[in-house]
Parts: sequence; C-alpha cells; structure tokens
Amino acid sequence: MPKSKRAKVVHMSKTTKKGKELTIRLYANIQECIPKYPYIYVFSVHNMRNTYLKDVRTQLSDSRLFFGKTKVMAVALGLSPETEPYPQTSLLTPHLHGSVGLLFSPRPPSAILSYFSTFVPLDFARAGGTASRSFVLPAGMLYSRGGDIPEEEDVPLAHSVEPHLRKLGLPTRLVKGKVELDGEFVVCREGEVLGSGQTTLLKMFGVAMAEFRVGVEAHWERETGKVTVVGDGVEKKLDVEGMNVGGEESEDVDVES
Repeated sequence: MPKSKRAKVVHMSKTTKKGKELTIRLYANIQECIPKYPYIYVFSVHNMRNTYLKDVRTQLSDSRLFFGKTKVMAVALGLSPETEPYPQTSLLTPHLHGSVGLLFSPRPPSAILSYFSTFVPLDFARAGGTASRSFVLPAGMLYSRGGDIPEEEDVPLAHSVEPHLRKLGLPTRLVKGKVELDGEFVVCREGEVLGSGQTTLLKMFGVAMAEFRVGVEAHWERETGKVTVVGDGVEKKLDVEGMNVGGEESEDVDVES
C-alpha cells in the first residue's frame, strides 16, 4: 500500500501528568500547616461553585484552604492514632468524604461558624438540582424576568430568542416583533429535580435557585487536642475510642490556597 502523502501534525512539545506531583504537594502542604495554625476545620460545600470558594479563600486571607482528594487529606491528618502528626488529628478523617475540604485558620470556631452562616450567595441551578420554588410563565407577552417583577419595571423579551424557546417546548409565537406565550407554562415546581431544559429557562429568565453554602462538619483545636463535631447546631466532643476511619475522593476540582 502506498505511503500516505497527507500532511501530519507533529507536536514538538511533550506534557507530563501532574497527578502524583499534586498529590505529594497536597500532602506536604497539609502536614506543614498543622503546626502553624491553632484550628483545623473540616467543611462541606453545598452547590459547589469554584468562584465562590475562591471568594472564601480571599476573605479568609489569614487562613489556608484545601479542597482536593479526601484520601490524601486523610492520610496527611493520620488514619490512626499511630500515624497522626498531632494528637487526635486522626479523629477528623471520618468526616473527609464527599464534597469536603480542610481549612487551617487562626480564627476560633465562633468566628468561622458566624462567617459561613452569613456567606450564602445565590447562583443559577444546574441540572440534577432541586427547585427551591415553583416558577410559572404567564400567558401573553413574555418579559425578561418572566413575571417575577411588575411589567412596568421589566422589559419585553428579545424576539431573537423565540426560536430557542420553541425548541425548549414553550408554545410561543412572534406577534408584531414581540414574543407571546399561547398559554401558561410551568417551568418547574418546588421540590422537583431539575432537567437541563428547565435550568436553561431559569437562567434565561434570571431565576437563581442554587444557594452556595459552606458548613463546618468538625474542628480540631491544637491547644486541647480535642475534636468537636458540629451538626444540627450541637457541638459534640470526640474521644479516640470507637471511631471508624474512611474517605472517598472528592469529585470537584482541586482548589488550594
């Protein structure tokens, strides 16, 4: 068979995988932070958004935040009393599963808990999320906020989006350059699991339903060597006995500060 004379793209640079390098760096940085900060917090994230997590990092500039592989973070804190770098840091490892991270801070629990309770920015929901309220588009001319605000404060929807609305299942039509809805259309109901089409419509009409929340699961105090579990507003001290250790890898993008 004759040799092909088609032009071939030859890449002159080679890239190396950084997975192992990042793992080693995450482990080393966590172990380096343990003796530097008086408090370690295990925090969980609801409706993860990297933008807001970076805002937390900026506002807590005197602290260090790690959001990476939970198994690596667990090993760095110690999987048992025999492997923990400081007394009882291993008691934090059972909480390192799911969408969680570590926060090393000089700030006491009262300050951190107060900060996270007030930092709750709203964002647009993603597919698979749950609707926090019902949203219904009224029949007639469509406005940019879909009836969420009075018509005199709103503006008519741009005619250019009408074909896209029909593709999403809305019974719309153009009347003298204005988008009109033939009948009331229920975009979502409260408590419903949202699909991609629904989240597209919610974003198009400026309806934000996803609350970015950070909650403290547990925290460790270096002075006493005690771990306190935070749940349902009740703090509970933990002892070494009777604790199981485990961890899963977080599915979110690594963020380190």
